[in-house]
Amino acid sequence: MNLTGLHLLLTYQCNYECDHCFVWGSPSQEGVMTLAQIGDIYRQAQELGTVNSIYLEGGEPFLYYPIMVRAAREATKLGFGVGIVTNDYWATTVEDAVECLRPLAGLVQDLSISTDLFHYDEVMSAHARNALAAAEQLGIPASTLTCETPEGAAGYPTQTAGEPVESGLAANAAAIMFKGRAAVKLVEGVARRPWREFNECPYETLDDPGRVHVDHLGNLHVCQGLTMGNLFEQSLTEVVAAYDPQAHPIVGPLLAGGPAALVERYNLPHEESYVDACHLCYLAREILRERFPECLAPGQMYGGD
Repeated sequence: MNLTGLHLLLTYQCNYECDHCFVWGSPSQEGVMTLAQIGDIYRQAQELGTVNSIYLEGGEPFLYYPIMVRAAREATKLGFGVGIVTNDYWATTVEDAVECLRPLAGLVQDLSISTDLFHYDEVMSAHARNALAAAEQLGIPASTLTCETPEGAAGYPTQTAGEPVESGLAANAAAIMFKGRAAVKLVEGVARRPWREFNECPYETLDDPGRVHVDHLGNLHVCQGLTMGNLFEQSLTEVVAAYDPQAHPIVGPLLAGGPAALVERYNLPHEESYVDACHLCYLAREILRERFPECLAPGQMYGGD
């Protein structure tokens, strides 16, 4: 397993509550990584020896601004490349955005700015424009993350898959993955396919993940809500060494035949059709949480506490 990236979910809390959110981010979520925990994670990453990049995410990491800046600074000192993913709520004007980003200049190598119809009432929001302009002034590499609205989704206009959001400002829109809140809020009206067709995971390299997420509880996620261990109970080196994807009660079936195989392995109740592989996988994992709590955690990833 060649793990090169750690994405730190500094918090599940977010000032927004977007329908497409993988991690159920919202203002009501609680918990944040402490500086001591961040330092411990960095130490473990150094000991492993293969990690070269750290991303700071959420929720919304800018909600805990001093912690985020310190985390970026310490990661840079240790030689890690640093990225941040944000919803850019703080970029109310270019001038204000410059002040928010100034302490990150020279530290952040990738500022990913979310902007779409889930976050704002226009695809390329004024906040995103301000954040991009400020990043350019400060020499911070920045780009946008944009999710297309699914065709038929109730309450949303349709974007053409892959269409440019705005030339020179935003990357092409990416398709929604129907997990997390999206599996509940966005499936109505969207075309479905027979459940047996979902015979592979189309997004994650579950047998050899190059990057994983770690939350403030220590859970190490190979996919949001699908864990391979806990860094506050075992070291990262121990977790990586012990990871046997074929023997993992959830990953094993997914590798053998995708979400359909997970349903068959555990004889789970199911509908006849689903929107995508993530939709089926997420709902199957919800059913299995009580049986495999150590592998399907934490509750926040499933809309709970």
